[in-house]
Amino acid sequence: MVLLNADGYDPLDPFGNITITWDFLSDNEDTIDVKVSIHNFQLFRHVEEPGWKLGWTWRGHEVILAMFGAEAMEQGNCTLFRGQDKPHCCKKEPVIIDLMPGAPYNMQSANCCKGGVLTSLTQDVTKHVASFQMNYMKSSTSISGSNFSMPENFTLGLPGYSCAKPFEVPPTKFTKNGHRWLQVLETWNVTCTYSPFLTSYTPKCCVSFSAFYHSDIVPCPLCSCNCQGQPRADCIDSYKTSVLKLPQANDAEPVVRCSHHMCPIRVHWHVKQSYREYWRVKITITNLNIIKNYSQWNLVVLHPNLRNLTQVFSFNYQPLPTYGNFNDTGIFWGLKYYNDLLLAHGEDGNVQTELLLNKDQGEFTFKEGWTFPRKISFNGDECVMPSPDHYPRLPNSSHIATKSPLMCLFLMLLLTILFL
Repeated sequence: MVLLNADGYDPLDPFGNITITWDFLSDNEDTIDVKVSIHNFQLFRHVEEPGWKLGWTWRGHEVILAMFGAEAMEQGNCTLFRGQDKPHCCKKEPVIIDLMPGAPYNMQSANCCKGGVLTSLTQDVTKHVASFQMNYMKSSTSISGSNFSMPENFTLGLPGYSCAKPFEVPPTKFTKNGHRWLQVLETWNVTCTYSPFLTSYTPKCCVSFSAFYHSDIVPCPLCSCNCQGQPRADCIDSYKTSVLKLPQANDAEPVVRCSHHMCPIRVHWHVKQSYREYWRVKITITNLNIIKNYSQWNLVVLHPNLRNLTQVFSFNYQPLPTYGNFNDTGIFWGLKYYNDLLLAHGEDGNVQTELLLNKDQGEFTFKEGWTFPRKISFNGDECVMPSPDHYPRLPNSSHIATKSPLMCLFLMLLLTILFL
């Protein structure tokens, strides 16, 4: 268990987690009403399509009679109920999914119907929570010290996430008019954390570099995400391949454009221009996945000059201060209704922006690759970076230019001697 917690720790988001809150609303004679909420407390990692699939194991013989704001994937065997209205779900281990946007009003509840998608805490604080309500039949089994039977073995149905045991917390309080506060009967939380060691080891993105002072582009490293011909390395030579021949499921394995790096996402960092007090960078994110759009995408960048970032032209930006006031990390994401959706590979399968940064005279330099980022992550997955040995270098003339005052002095002394 100690190793699992260590593996789930992210220094850029040390307190990030997904918390499941189980509120007991009312205790009826034979049934219980509860509200279940899923909070994404992660700064930059979000839940994308096909969304969360919340599962648990009942401790007894509980049966879900009705549900609003979500639905069970399977009803299960409900033959014991001979009445006209059969229960919503009779499975011992139900799996609950969110309703899609536009669900009938009589099936909705507050904070429902997002298709299982949750934004990160940074990108949109109004859409990082999902909730649903249900009424279920009691069981005689209960937790010691509790008046209610709390399920166990919670899962989110998301790669890389594992959930701890439920624990009781102070009852949730709420208000309807802002004056009188009410509280639920009992509240339990379940904390779920992400660990890259519990998901695929295959990287999902890579980074390439270029600069105005260097004629060559430093490409993504060879076989960054996979190698052509290897298992699970599906690729096509042209995005004009019929979409009818490609898998259509949202959670299907990536089918990428054939390349030397075989990554579904490529991030290009171009040092575009240098001014007297500023310098300009262009960032381009290209989707090489033929079948998948990326909604609510984000990019986390680690660079020492971000603390002097002056302007971002077509992305949202927010610093991520992870070490007190030392700010060298930031998150970028798309503008709503403009470029917050990264389309599948094609003519429009990219988003880009330019950054204007103030030169820190005590630190800024074009030498030794200082202008390039130390780390880049796309949607929380760390991208493969080029080797520092391959970073764009200043041309030789620049090194000579730095010595030009000495050269001029030497030439003046030489001419003086010759004409004496």
